[in-house]
Order: sequence, then C-alpha cells, then structure tokens
Amino acid sequence: MTPAQAHLVEQLRARFGATVALTDPAGIAPWLTDWRGRWHGASPAVLQPDSLDAVAAAVALAREGAVALTPQGGNSSMVGGATPPADGRSLILSLRRLNRIRAIETGFAVAEAGVILETLHGATGDTGQRFPLTLGAKGSATIGGLVSTNAGGTQVLRFGPMRALVEGLEAVLPDGSVHYGLTGLKKDNRGPSLDQLLIGAEGTLGIVTAARIKLFPAVVSGTVAWLGLSSPAAALEVLRALEAVTDRVEGFEILPDESLGAALDHVPGTRAPLGQRHPWYALIEATSATDEPVDLAALLMPLLDRGLVLDAAIASSEAQAAAMWRIRDSLSQAERAAFGPATQHDISVAVDAMPAFLASAAKTIEAAFPGTHASGFGHLGDGNIHFHVRAGSRGGADWVEQEGEAVSRLVHDLVTAAGGSISAEHGIGQMKRAELARIDPGRVAHLRAIKAALDPGGLLNPEKLV
Repeated sequence: MTPAQAHLVEQLRARFGATVALTDPAGIAPWLTDWRGRWHGASPAVLQPDSLDAVAAAVALAREGAVALTPQGGNSSMVGGATPPADGRSLILSLRRLNRIRAIETGFAVAEAGVILETLHGATGDTGQRFPLTLGAKGSATIGGLVSTNAGGTQVLRFGPMRALVEGLEAVLPDGSVHYGLTGLKKDNRGPSLDQLLIGAEGTLGIVTAARIKLFPAVVSGTVAWLGLSSPAAALEVLRALEAVTDRVEGFEILPDESLGAALDHVPGTRAPLGQRHPWYALIEATSATDEPVDLAALLMPLLDRGLVLDAAIASSEAQAAAMWRIRDSLSQAERAAFGPATQHDISVAVDAMPAFLASAAKTIEAAFPGTHASGFGHLGDGNIHFHVRAGSRGGADWVEQEGEAVSRLVHDLVTAAGGSISAEHGIGQMKRAELARIDPGRVAHLRAIKAALDPGGLLNPEKLV
C-alpha cells in the first residue's frame, strides 16, 4: 500500500470506523477477479462505505491524495468493468453496504447503489408494483452498477434500458461534491442532464449512490409462447404483426435450432417445446396488469394460417413458461459445452436490419475464417443479438487466444458499417476499450474531453471505457 493509499484508509477509519476499509488480503481476494474469470487485478484495500457522507469523503480524499478508485457493485460485469488495474494503484470502492431502499411510492422507488436487483423486485412486488428490468445476474447485480452500465435485459422491447427507467440520481462527483437529483422533476431546463451523463459512464465520471427509478403495475397475468419459424426475417414479420395489434409484448427473443439443440443436450431437464424441430424459434412474453391475459393464441392464429408461423406452443402454466425461459437463459452455457471455444459479441443494429445482418455477417465471417461457424441469438425486439463465432474445425481450445482478436475486429467492422454498436448492453469496460477507440475515435475523443474536465487526474475507474 502506498503512503497516499494508507493515509486515505487511516482518515476514513478515523471518521467512519474500522469497518469502512477492508485490508485483509483474504477478504480482498474475491473482488480482484471479474465475474467471467478473465481479468485479474490487484488492490491493497476495499473501501466499503455505508453512507453518502462516507462515499463523498472517500472520493474527496482520493482526489486530494491522487489515489485511484475502482467502483464496484455486484462485480457482475461482462467486460471487466469493475476489476481494478493489475498494478495495485487503485483502491476498490465497494457500494455493497449502501443497500437501503429509501422509498417505494406509487410509480417510483428510491434505491441506493448497493441494492441487489432481485431484492428490489421482491420489495416492489409487495406493493403491487414492479421494476421491469431483469437479467440473468439479478441475484448479484446492483442498482448502481445497472445505472452505470445502462443495463438492458429481456424487457427492453417495452420499457427501454436503464436510461429510460431512471428519473433522477444522487451521485458523488470526482471532486467529492454531491449531485442531488432524486426529486423527480418533470421539467428541469438548467442545461444538460448530469443524470444522463452519469448513466452508462461506467463509474468514470462519478459514483452513483442512489437512483430514483420508475415502477409499473405488477403483472397479474402473463402469456408465454414458443414459435417455430423459418428465419429471422419471419420472426421480424411476426413481431411487427403483433405490435400492430397489441402493446403488451415485452419479450421477443430468437434463437436458431442449433442453439436449442445445445440446450437440449447439455442442460439437464430441458425439453423441446414443439413436437418438431424448425430452423429458428421465437420466445414471446406478453403481460397484463389485469386478470384478463393477452390472448396470444388468437393473435397468432392468422400468422399460422398464413404459414408465417410454422408451429406454436402456448405455456399452460407458470412451470411451462419458466421451462421455456430456462432454455433461453441457458444458451451461452449450453453453447460453450456443445461447441467449444467461441468469440462472443454483444452487438446491436437497427431492428429492421437485424435479419439481413445476421445472414450477411455470418457469411462474411465464415468466408474470412474458413472452418468457423457464426450465429446469433437474443433480443430481436430491440435489435440486440449475441453474435458468436465458433472455432469449428479451424482450431482447438486455444483458438480464441490465437484468432479471437482478428475475428472480433471483423465483426465490429461489420456492425459499424451497418450503423450499429459494438456494445449493446454489456458496456465497454476494459474488454472493448481499444476497439471503441479504433472503431469510433471521434466519439472517444469527446468522451476523453469530458473525462478530463471532470476528473483531470483520471482517478475514477482507471483503464475503463476511455
């Protein structure tokens, strides 16, 4: 620990007690590696404040002593966004003890940064409301992390990402001052929004300590359907047909038959939802806040009659619906087990362009890297696909290390040419930092200018995003 780091820890403990800083190496170790086990950092201490005042003091002392801080919530980043640098120059600033739900009112809640998403779901459900954003890491992901990465999930089609669900933020800025923005003003014309600047900034521009977030009436009835389809283009046509007659569809996921096969072979207890296999599938969820469920069967019948939908199964119970979602949620795990090493890309293009992109990008990749196989699955409804390129016959266990970077560069070039994004919902972190600078140097230059103005010493979450 450097003298400046030691001074910061000493000062914080003097003001807030010994538990505000963890310096035991065994206690620190679990927080030095990212969720995927890909990035490993070093840090001599974990700061763990339990109040806004303690966070502000930590940031102010860090600024004074030129000590870097790596903010961390549930440590569930998919891109190494919460892992400290390997040189030990950054202290981890954990927000996990800042875990109070300050208020739940009609239409909104105020939750501190360390509140776990699943905990918020339970608390809002007790009031007959819900916070609609959900994702696979809901048992560990925290509100502060979700805000800082502009998290998405499976309900973005209807409710939007975190950016659309935040009504205001409380945050500590890089100089230790506090931004108070939890009042929920509908109109505020005092210049650009600091709240929106902090959302998706990955903790590089400030430390989110609490958020005011939108709530919606709880789901009273829901309907889940599994469709057999000929292609992603057919899936898009189905989506547009449903959107023309109902606004209750909040999940629309697609996957190819090979992905379903991987789940059936490698995820115990899974069963094919349909009697016959088809080239592609769509998983649809529609919800209602009343006892009257959305009649998906009636809405899908004309599409079956037209041959646009080849077959369909409507879940007749919550257990059947959960079994369908379990297939979707297990696809990454199942594909790793079935197909071996692959480069994985969290990308987005315009919804209407996604079917053509899937076909053309796969063809281009497979031609450039003979023996590989490319395909995608995910949130067609919001244009976000998890596009995987598998080694196939081209390489073994070390293929990703050998050619993964070249493959990803080509994928990102294709996405950019299509007007899309190389990060749809996982963020940039350290995984895509160099690629973002290569793909979009103008954007990065502007982001760096903002960073330099607010955090001239580069102390907040170093080596992430910019």
